[in-house]
Amino acid sequence: MTGTSVLQIDGLAVRYPTRGFRKPPTTVIEDVSFEVGRAETVALVGESGSGKTTIGRAVLGLTPVSGGRVVLDGRDITHLTGRARRLLSSDLQAIFQNPYGSLNPALPVGRTLAEPLLSGSTRSRHEVREHISELLRRVGLPEDAADRYPAQFSGGQRQRVAIARAVARQPKLIICDEPTSALDVTTQAAALELLSELQDTLGCAYLFITHDLAVVKEFAARTLVLQHGRIVEEGRSTDVCDRPQHAYTQRLVAAAPVPDPIAQRNRRDQRLAVEATS
Repeated sequence: MTGTSVLQIDGLAVRYPTRGFRKPPTTVIEDVSFEVGRAETVALVGESGSGKTTIGRAVLGLTPVSGGRVVLDGRDITHLTGRARRLLSSDLQAIFQNPYGSLNPALPVGRTLAEPLLSGSTRSRHEVREHISELLRRVGLPEDAADRYPAQFSGGQRQRVAIARAVARQPKLIICDEPTSALDVTTQAAALELLSELQDTLGCAYLFITHDLAVVKEFAARTLVLQHGRIVEEGRSTDVCDRPQHAYTQRLVAAAPVPDPIAQRNRRDQRLAVEATS
């Protein structure tokens, strides 16, 4: 692994047992390898069922790994469990698709943000309150948001709360699993801008899981395209989006919607041509 990498995935495999006598396990991920550099954004792109979310869950320890290694900042975390896994929270965090589902509706936002700050910390409660106020300011929410509950916020505001919680301990890596797919276009753009600003300020890296190639081109430095649990194309995001080499990537690019109706029609014709030759 290079010294500039915060995450290394080496030969990752995830297989689930199959019901039935002597049936082989179902392979979800097979022989996936890549790195994420410090303060870099790498996107995992693919259709539903391609395995991109499974990779994120494997890094977070939410899915058992069948083979290969997951290395975070030089430490093998492939099979960590229990307290050892919980201690990683200062280096590894996640932002999920549904902000309401990832926040405790029974707790005010201030309590939610306080939990990661108090965990294993010697900060006083006054210092924690000051830090919460700073976090809310940093993600564009008013200070009195600390006393409100998740149901009192819009979807975009709830995602800002989730982002604040993820960056609270200034982790080295954040797994972003479709963090903007539930937001409208304007709110999505604001959330991506916020993530970029936080990356510039804090120096965190993002593993950005999405199906949206339009987002990838503008937000991620590099893109990996997954099909059936394998990487079929990788490279700079502009190259992958503008000059896709693999037929599967070409279909994804051709299927991506664009606002111009003429360009959209050309995309449709391109997609039909690709499908006819594949």
